[in-house]
Amino acid sequence: MARSPRTPKDPEGRMPLKEHLLEFRNRLMKAAAAIVVGAVIGWIIYDGVKIGSWSYAGVYKQLTYPFDEYKASNPDSVVTLNFGNATSAFTTQLGLSLFTGVIISSPVWVWQIWAFILPGLTKREKRMSLGVFGTALPLFLAGCFFAYQTLPKALLILFGFTPDDGKSSNIQQASDYFTFITRFILAFGLAWLLPVFLVGLCAIGVLTGKGLLRTWRMAVLLIFIASAVITPTPDPFTMFLLAGPLVLLYFAAVGVCLLIDRRRVQRGEEPDWSDLPDDQASPLT
Repeated sequence: MARSPRTPKDPEGRMPLKEHLLEFRNRLMKAAAAIVVGAVIGWIIYDGVKIGSWSYAGVYKQLTYPFDEYKASNPDSVVTLNFGNATSAFTTQLGLSLFTGVIISSPVWVWQIWAFILPGLTKREKRMSLGVFGTALPLFLAGCFFAYQTLPKALLILFGFTPDDGKSSNIQQASDYFTFITRFILAFGLAWLLPVFLVGLCAIGVLTGKGLLRTWRMAVLLIFIASAVITPTPDPFTMFLLAGPLVLLYFAAVGVCLLIDRRRVQRGEEPDWSDLPDDQASPLT
């Protein structure tokens, strides 16, 4: 029996709703498969591995490093990790393996997000989006690394509120501790993607650099509010740890967007109306 011919691809990237849903499902399955493979690797390296002269301490050791640092700097404090029931150690290893899978597979699922959006872009927008994709992954990983580096200081402040009266202790449930650690790291990684979205929206004409610059006060306020909501603890220290770099990244994105605006005007693709006051009519084109 002869095969039915394939539906030719639309050169402009158009497709019916069913094709969009199938494409979304395929991209989602690929991203999920990559996370599962990464989680298997995370399970293997959970307790550490050694291959020849190379060794890795393990995911558990790395994520309890901030905890160990606090105990080393405060030897008289009673701060311990507690696995409260028979299944706690297993569920902790499973959760940390999935967390490791998300980090390891980040190049794949970030690519799948970009590839799903790609067919709907014009040729010029595709070239711009390549730069956006190339920046997204390093920023996500940099945000995760920054969070990991600041964790010891965050714990030093948070554990410091434990009363030093000789009868108080801070016994951490392992599930609560690792939930805090993983959410803290992922929140930073995802939040650091803010400039990528701003530059991407500017590149396709949804936003302008001068518009972002005019609303910087509102943007800074929203960044601090979002940081207070995203961070897993209510203390202001972790909020400032997230909001401070985000404000700097916001203004860096504004600078890039201003360059895009200038080039767009120089190419004659858009009249420069951004300098006009709000009560003055723009010229007709």
